[in-house]
Amino acid sequence: MKKYLDAKPDIEYKDFVSCIDELPLWSAPFGLSLLEKVEMKAGLKVLDIGCGLGFPLVELAQRLGNTCRLTGIDPWEIALERIRLKIFHYELSNVEVINCSAEAMPFDDGYFNLIVSNNGLNNVGDLERALQECRRVAAHGAQFVFTQNLMNSMIEFYTLFEKVLSGKKLSAEIAAMKDHIYQKRRPVYEVVEILEKNDFNVDPVIENSFYLRFLDADAMFSHSLIRFWFADSWKKIIKAEDQEEIFTALENELNKQATEKGEIRLTIPYVVIDCRRR
Repeated sequence: MKKYLDAKPDIEYKDFVSCIDELPLWSAPFGLSLLEKVEMKAGLKVLDIGCGLGFPLVELAQRLGNTCRLTGIDPWEIALERIRLKIFHYELSNVEVINCSAEAMPFDDGYFNLIVSNNGLNNVGDLERALQECRRVAAHGAQFVFTQNLMNSMIEFYTLFEKVLSGKKLSAEIAAMKDHIYQKRRPVYEVVEILEKNDFNVDPVIENSFYLRFLDADAMFSHSLIRFWFADSWKKIIKAEDQEEIFTALENELNKQATEKGEIRLTIPYVVIDCRRR
């Protein structure tokens, strides 16, 4: 079996989690754009939803200083342990982390006047419920700024994926692929509609993009980002007995592209949504 199809990252294993960059290539462009939008004020009570391994939570705690109080939430406890270690060694007294979901937050109504989330809300189980909770815990006038990647992320890959599936007459798998994309990357207009329904005024949405570049299909599928965080979702679209055949065909298509263009270039469009609680 191909190595990336057999990858089983143990995200509850401390040593594995310790190897994951706090600010990997994937989340850095999103997060830097988010930081540009944050309005810095003394005395802020800040919430970071889906704080993961600590970015932008720890960075914001250092930039805002001790007049502000920051709280990060995530259901990934082993990652929170790593953040607590950073808090200790960085000697930060203005930040804490709590193990909970965005859909059920243990905070008083109207407690926070700044909420951020760096590519975190697109991973919640129930986006509408999570945004209802954001409304509940946000004070009137609170800033809420978050990022998410868009439906055309890696469009070059998904176009070839659909081509291979179509050639094998796997219509159900094509539908499953499109549903996977939709569930992870809701259209911006839908997200904005939910926000407005929950008493948030949305500023003009800012779109941007960057590229992930690989020499060939082997390099792409072997890369830790693809191997550990994307390939598992892709293979689940395909029946186990068909995976080897489908992904071999997909590698061939990607390598044709690499030969023609000198590389595999995957576009990552993303959006920064900045809004205010009415």
